[in-house]
Amino acid sequence: MYQDTIPVTTHGEGDIVDISQEIRDIVQRSGISTGLVHVFVGGSTAAVTTIEYEDGVLSDLNRSLRIISPDNIPYRHDARWNDGNGRSHVKAAILGPDLTIPVSFGSPALGTWQQVVLIELDTRSSRRRDIIITVQGS
Repeated sequence: MYQDTIPVTTHGEGDIVDISQEIRDIVQRSGISTGLVHVFVGGSTAAVTTIEYEDGVLSDLNRSLRIISPDNIPYRHDARWNDGNGRSHVKAAILGPDLTIPVSFGSPALGTWQQVVLIELDTRSSRRRDIIITVQGS
């Protein structure tokens, strides 16, 4: 098993960062040719997923998330903590903090137009996120 961390500084709600190359590099360094790579972001206001990293679909994703959890409705979390990020928690819970990708021939088995991304959902203007990458196999 091999583990490493990808540090990412995000620039506010809706920021989507392609971390595919960093994951490829970690898998290569691990020396594992067949197995799994697990990607996990700590925190309850960020998420990881796969998507085609293209401006149009990234915009579509952010628009869809605003429809699912709009910023102009009250959230009980905001009333309790007065931090204005209730919608961020809801979006992160829907998308999820992790994913697992097969490793084949020493590389993550991603499709041609499939990238792994970190999505910043918090309402703060900037956050540091540490993404834990765990590779296991043989």
